[in-house]
Amino acid sequence: MESRNARLGLQLFCVYLLLYGGFVLLAAFSPTTMEATPLAGINLAILYGFALIVGALIMALIYGALCQGEPTTTATNDGGTTAAATQEDAQ
Repeated sequence: MESRNARLGLQLFCVYLLLYGGFVLLAAFSPTTMEATPLAGINLAILYGFALIVGALIMALIYGALCQGEPTTTATNDGGTTAAATQEDAQ
């Protein structure tokens, strides 16, 4: 389970790295493109930056949802029954 979570985390990190790398490369090699105002007078650099933040939050939610494992098991006592089962029997 832990290796699956780590693999998923690395995959999401790589996706974000590509998105962020695109932002940096665009800003470094085509600053005039970043000055364009495609939406409501807001330049592309600001829109892309906000998209990166929102994208990171969405990926964090995806990671959290996909990494929820099975419920933790309760410890067993010496008799081989779980502590939850022993408490239920006592009631």
